[in-house]
Amino acid sequence: MKIVGIEGMTPDRLQFEIQRGAKLVLYQYAISILVMSFRRSSDIYFIPAGESAVKKGLPWSLISFVAGWWGIPWGPVFTIQSLVTNFKGGKDVTAELAARLTPAATAPAVAAKA
Repeated sequence: MKIVGIEGMTPDRLQFEIQRGAKLVLYQYAISILVMSFRRSSDIYFIPAGESAVKKGLPWSLISFVAGWWGIPWGPVFTIQSLVTNFKGGKDVTAELAARLTPAATAPAVAAKA
């Protein structure tokens, strides 16, 4: 899964931005076709410190609002779940990805505790 918004950013710069309060977020969306409903996740988005995560998720919320309701019975359920997640600012995956981005930095700290 790609991260949207970090094009040209070095790993050190990304780590610095995360320490300043930036987040890595994914959004959910729902699409329904009569008896079939799907809930999917977007790519991961880089949200700089001070920027609204809800605003970046509006396109995904709009897709859910327009195309998610129509499947019975799961369409309305998936749509509401997606809208709630997106209007809370999406799913924050910063902690999981930050650990993956700098495994060498975390390994000595774990070894020192042992």
